[in-house]
Parts: sequence; structure tokens; C-alpha cells
Amino acid sequence: MSAFPDSVRIVEVGARDGLQNEGVVNTQDKISLINALAQAGLKDIEAGAFVSPKWVPQMADSADVINALNLPNINLSALTPNLKGAHAAHDAGIKEFAIFTAASESFCKKNINCSIDESITRFSEVMNFAKEHNIRVRGYVSCVLGCPYEGDIDAKAVLDVTQKLLDLGCYEVSLGDTIGVGTAKKVTQLIEFLLMHIDSNRLAVHFHDTYGQALTNIYAALSLGISTVDAAVAGLGGCPYAKGASGNVATEDVVYLLDGLGINHGIDLQRLVDAGWAITNALNKTPVSKVSVALHKKQQ
Repeated sequence: MSAFPDSVRIVEVGARDGLQNEGVVNTQDKISLINALAQAGLKDIEAGAFVSPKWVPQMADSADVINALNLPNINLSALTPNLKGAHAAHDAGIKEFAIFTAASESFCKKNINCSIDESITRFSEVMNFAKEHNIRVRGYVSCVLGCPYEGDIDAKAVLDVTQKLLDLGCYEVSLGDTIGVGTAKKVTQLIEFLLMHIDSNRLAVHFHDTYGQALTNIYAALSLGISTVDAAVAGLGGCPYAKGASGNVATEDVVYLLDGLGINHGIDLQRLVDAGWAITNALNKTPVSKVSVALHKKQQ
């Protein structure tokens, strides 16, 4: 039986997860993007990442971006993979940290250079610092529906790492289909299994659209009562594991889906579309969002 939520919280990841996988854009364009997203009604925005600029040069100006924002009613979050990053994010006034690991040992080793258990141990320092400073922490688990190195992932492995993040103190865990291979059946099976052990309000979904399945997969998650969805304006962020393929699901497309289902979200679709076109113009590309492109053509 379907149990669609009355309202959905969208976590906008375009300014971090999106731009991290795009060409470099200037600091002012990032500031303008986040302000435009806030004006469109988004309340939860990933604003940057406090990581080594050697590895992720696109995020080197995160402190400058965040310091330039004046959005007291918006929950701005940042990726903080270690204690150094946590200190820098705190200094910039961030009130929510994001930490990430994977359900795949191979992906974890290649992506953050340690085992899953080692990643959890590393995060305990970040967690302790967050608790001391009254900062919420959100966990991300990559490769919940498939891994570029291991193929299919056992649902028990997803449960194990998700539970470890919750036990560590994360208020919520976002389930990532990092390479976009999931299908509605797989999503349903995974979430039904997780919901036998974890409340739906502790889970979010973060689906990539590499194989065109993200909206269908989100629909499947919504039908099981999941009420937090990650998305990136204009579908920002390609897929580093499939060159030329799309990455994050577009926020505009998710909003259109929610409108069609009569689910509240609090976002002004036209303002969101405008924000997407502004940042993609800065990147010399067009939005990946089908909704955005269709609405833009109607206005011409």
C-alpha cells in the first residue's frame, strides 16, 4: 500500500555536489546561485565543501562563498570529511555538517582512501566537535544500489553502514545511487528492508539520473513514505564514472513530479528554473532538466 508523504523536504545539492563535478565557476556566480535558490523557496542548501583544494579545486572558495551569504532562515550545510574541515566550516558559520562513506568497500577505498569502518572511526572526531558546538550532522552513503567496482550491493551492507552513521549521531542518512544504476524494483526492495529497522524520517534519497531512472526511483521511495529528497538545480554535476552522462536528478523535475502528486514542497518552480539557467549560462551549457528546458522554450 502506498503511503505518500503530505510534504517533502528537498535538500538542494547543486552548489556543492553539482558544481564539484562541473568546470570551475567564479565565487560570485556561486553566491548568486545560492541566493537565487533561497529566493525560490529552498530551505536546505549544501553550500560548499571543506576539503583539500588539491583534490577538489572547484570547492576551494567555499569559505568565501559562505561568508558572503546572509541567509539566517536557510539551513546551509557543508561537507566536512575530517576535523580540519569541521573547524573551517564552523569558522564560516555553518550549522550543519555532512559526512560521507559508502556501502561498498572498494568505492570507499578508492574515493576516501580507507575502509568503511575506518571512515566511521575518522568521523567520530568530527561528530564530537559537532556535538560540542551544537551542529547537526547528516550522513551520506554512496553506492547503495550498485558500485562501479563491485556491481550489486547487498542490502545488509547498506543497513550496516546506515545504522553505524545513525549510532554515531547523524540525524539523517541520505542513500546515494552514486552511479544511477538503480531501478524502481531495487529501490523498493532496499527501502522496504531498511524500514524494517529504521524509521522513514531518518532516511533520505539521493538518486543520480545516469540511466534515466532517478524520477521513477524517487516515486518509488515517496510511495514508501520517504519525505526527504536530494536534488541539484539544472541537474548540475555529471557522473565521474560515466563520462558525458548526467548525474544528479534535477530539482526542477522533482518539483514538477511533486506538484503532479499534490505533495507540498514550498518551492517556486519559475524562480528555480531561472536560477538553473543563470548558473548553466555561467558554465556555458544548458540545464539537464527536461522541465526547465520545456518551460524555457514555452517562454521564447
